[in-house]
Amino acid sequence: MHRSGFVALIGRPNVGKSTLLNALVGEKVAIISKCPQTTRNQIRAVLTRPEEQIIFIDTPGLHKPKHKLGSAMVKKARNTMQEVDLVCFIVEANHPPGAGDGHIAELLNTVACPVFLILNKIDLVTPDKYVTYSELYKAKHPFKAHFPVSALQKIDLEPLIEAAVAVLPEGPRYYPPDMVTDQPERFIAAEIIREKIIPLTRQEIPFSIAVVIEEMKFRNDSDLLDIRAEIFVERKSQVGIVVGRGGSLLKEVGIEARRELEALFGHHIHLDIRVKVKREWRNHEEDLRRLGYSD
Repeated sequence: MHRSGFVALIGRPNVGKSTLLNALVGEKVAIISKCPQTTRNQIRAVLTRPEEQIIFIDTPGLHKPKHKLGSAMVKKARNTMQEVDLVCFIVEANHPPGAGDGHIAELLNTVACPVFLILNKIDLVTPDKYVTYSELYKAKHPFKAHFPVSALQKIDLEPLIEAAVAVLPEGPRYYPPDMVTDQPERFIAAEIIREKIIPLTRQEIPFSIAVVIEEMKFRNDSDLLDIRAEIFVERKSQVGIVVGRGGSLLKEVGIEARRELEALFGHHIHLDIRVKVKREWRNHEEDLRRLGYSD
């Protein structure tokens, strides 16, 4: 008997969904940062074992949107909850539930599939507070099961995986056994570049940035992979911040991104990054569709 199915990871921004996704499959599939709302798209990661295949789906954090990008992100997360075989509600074990957690718990009442409560960051909470906070979370919804884990430290992930397999239906292997994600290479490259920008900038800049791979091809039958990327910002004043004095920040982004992309793709890479202004792109439907953030 072979079990397979789709498992959605949902929760507020910055509770560790992407870190957990990477930890569950043992490879980096989703970019991570301390910046809220880093995940903007639905990211799939595949865990394949001899008798099971789990497709974990990382979703944008559920939050109160302030622009059309935020609305599209929330829509993706809410739709995903209705289309999977299991929902995992990720919360922070080291904090009591807030208003956002209560709102998500209400949304879970519309879900037909089983729901697990995942109490992440147990390495950061004392035993007595864990007991108190976990009871508060468990009172929010009739969860099928709950699991204390640490995605960052990879603590107690196997019980969660085993329980997920147990509730999945019998089914086929949807992806080849060596596939870890179904994300296109261009998407992965754009996300890695965006990940490198986030910690080097602050305030509104990380939220105002989008990255698009305009070209990706090998140069004249050689092993050199040319990648041409464009970074979009919303205001002209943001260009100088992203570029940095004398191009220093953009150069650092390029070095860090190229190093990771070469290790990932196994080829030497020439990375050409340009910064352009696309005014208020987060509130324009056409821009959101072109940048891959809207259907």
